[in-house]
Amino acid sequence: MLKRFCLYGFLKNQRYFEPFIILFFLEKGLSFTQIGILVAFRELAMNITEIPSGALADLWGRRRCMKISFVSYILSFLLLGSCSRYSHFFPAMFFFAIGDAFRTGTHKSIIFTWLRQQGRIDEKKKIYGLTRSWSKLGSALSIILATVLVLWGKNYQHVFYYSIIPYLFGLVNFMGYPDDSRTGFNARHQFKTLKEHLVTTLKKSWQVAGLRRLLAESMAFEGTFKVTKDFLQPIIKSLALSLPILLTYDEQNRSTLLIGVVYLLLYLASAVASRRSHKLAAKSASDEKASFIIWKVAWLVYGLIAISLYFQRFEITIILFILLYLLQNYWRPILISRFDAFADEKQGATVLSIESQAKSVAAMIMAPLLGGLVDLTRKISPDAGYWPVGVLGFVLAGMILLRYRPKSEPSL
Repeated sequence: MLKRFCLYGFLKNQRYFEPFIILFFLEKGLSFTQIGILVAFRELAMNITEIPSGALADLWGRRRCMKISFVSYILSFLLLGSCSRYSHFFPAMFFFAIGDAFRTGTHKSIIFTWLRQQGRIDEKKKIYGLTRSWSKLGSALSIILATVLVLWGKNYQHVFYYSIIPYLFGLVNFMGYPDDSRTGFNARHQFKTLKEHLVTTLKKSWQVAGLRRLLAESMAFEGTFKVTKDFLQPIIKSLALSLPILLTYDEQNRSTLLIGVVYLLLYLASAVASRRSHKLAAKSASDEKASFIIWKVAWLVYGLIAISLYFQRFEITIILFILLYLLQNYWRPILISRFDAFADEKQGATVLSIESQAKSVAAMIMAPLLGGLVDLTRKISPDAGYWPVGVLGFVLAGMILLRYRPKSEPSL
């Protein structure tokens, strides 16, 4: 099963549009504010279905929900590939949100359940880090293919169609997963069970102090990372247009080539970080202390990003963003392990879905605000106006550090 788990992540990350999604929106004439509104809509749609999808996965069958997720992604890719007006992006984002809602938390619960059945639950950080590293290797391959596809096709839009192919193979991969289907989930007869399951898990998430704190951390770290990471694309473009070595290429090809190189390095480094995250936790004596170290480094990195963007040192900014990706890939497996310590097997997908919803709420609020602020500052200075991206992370990481009191082990 480990091979199938790794293959899932490898195929899931064959999103050939991802390194160019912001440039695609900008090419369509959207402002950063409009892009932020699209992101907020996607996160809102995800929030509406996130927790119910986790409960459905626990009660109806996780493999079934993973299939629903991939079908929704495919519909989203089809719509994005054919969008011509701003209003058309909203249904595409809705199906993308459904795909995220039915996937996040669900696959991690499948892995943790399998580990418990195999008597290997103590290896959860190592195994999750391994599968996540294969996801990043998939991303590394995808950026190579995406760069070739964009250079060959001369536009960003057609890569959405190519992304459908690996997702079809992903659906085939799910056929080999353990069949955990419950006997015919029927909304009429089992809605009460679903509601009770959901309410119980929500109460636990609110009443247990450790879970509340983890949710706050997820909102600050993952939410901020989610809305800031894609600003790397226009930053790379700004650097590409200033490099004399690329002057023989047109504007789009220069951006595409440099994005390809940067994201390839980024994904390969992220794969290594994911696979070694469990070693950081071991050296730090506990998951909480490891997280505390990562928070301190993230606070410093965001501050340096703000400074480098203000002074238009884009080459330094890119290096700092790569470091930020590394931190996120060290931090994510550790966070998931900390969440799993508070959830029994039956509530696993629901608790992780609540975590995903929490970071989505943060992204939903921050995305349009950050987009609007960047639009405003770029009117003053088009090239130096990206500095709010670093300031946002610096402020939120600082707020978390002021209240952080790491313990050797989380307590209920």
